[in-house]
Amino acid sequence: MFEIISGTVQTAQKVVLYGPEGIGKSSLAAQFPNPVFIDTEGSTKQLNVQRLPKPSSWEMLKQQAQWVKQQGPARFGSLVIDTVDWAEMLCVDSVCAAHNKNGVEDFGYGKGYIYVAEEIGRFLNLLSDVVEAGIHVILTAHAQIIKFEQPDEMGAYDRYQLKLGAKTGSRTAPLVKEWADIVLFINYKTFSVATDKEGKKNKAQGGARTMYTTHHPAWDAKNRHGLPDELPLDYSHIAHIFNQPVQQAPTQPSQTPPPIQTAPPMETASPASVPTQPPITSSEQKSDLNPNIYGPLRDLMIQNQVTEAEIQAAVAKRQYLPADMPVADYPLDFVEGVLVAAWNQVYAIICEIRENVPF
Repeated sequence: MFEIISGTVQTAQKVVLYGPEGIGKSSLAAQFPNPVFIDTEGSTKQLNVQRLPKPSSWEMLKQQAQWVKQQGPARFGSLVIDTVDWAEMLCVDSVCAAHNKNGVEDFGYGKGYIYVAEEIGRFLNLLSDVVEAGIHVILTAHAQIIKFEQPDEMGAYDRYQLKLGAKTGSRTAPLVKEWADIVLFINYKTFSVATDKEGKKNKAQGGARTMYTTHHPAWDAKNRHGLPDELPLDYSHIAHIFNQPVQQAPTQPSQTPPPIQTAPPMETASPASVPTQPPITSSEQKSDLNPNIYGPLRDLMIQNQVTEAEIQAAVAKRQYLPADMPVADYPLDFVEGVLVAAWNQVYAIICEIRENVPF
């Protein structure tokens, strides 16, 4: 037996805002309901917004998104990832480190792009969980101009595309566009004015910032709310979409896929025994960690309130390195490929060690 639901359902929205650099994507995103920013490129310093610490690793970014979901719509109305193309770079670095590769092209036969697409897909699933929790998710992205040729047409032409995966083997941009409910392309609309009587010479004037809401041969855009094809870059024209009461989906236990790794799997506690990640804190709140520890690992340690001794104990338990070896002296490939890339498993071991410590 299945329950039939009719009529419209007001849910949180999945939004992509993309356009040239400096056109106002972040400023527009800052006007969404009660937003919190994950600023992957450090571009919101001049905006008076709530923001989380800049993620220094792919794992840190995922933990931040999970933390926002746990806070729920009572604390945040929107999650803004600014920008998703810089987030993709963190993903690529994580995949390459996990497989001990210098770059995504080193995999051969396009396998690197497949691994990246799988990781991005899992991340989009996590963001969908944030949406189901009742929080709007807004991804901002830069635009790039590519040469495009349709199979049924003669000749090629230039069009704007999400600046995700510059290589043809990349599958990231289609995944992001398919995931989104709304894709808005933001650009300067220029006007051509004749400068001679015959109208043979023209010059560009104007430059009004415009939101394009529907597909065009020269760009990608879509919406499911009957918006006009073009709108001025003003949040008031789309505010009605996000000011409706949001129906929160029933809570489902999240399932985090295991991270990619090259080292032998570390012994982990069962998922139920791993405690919820603590609130994210800034680096200034915990200054006793060795500043020479690899930055992304140090950020994860701060975020999860993990000490250097606990890292050493977890590593020694698997007999990877001596127990008395300082974390700052760990080989970089081991830190990137195991400790950072497989942080969930490392943290599970640390939690297990904590539970077994006698009072």
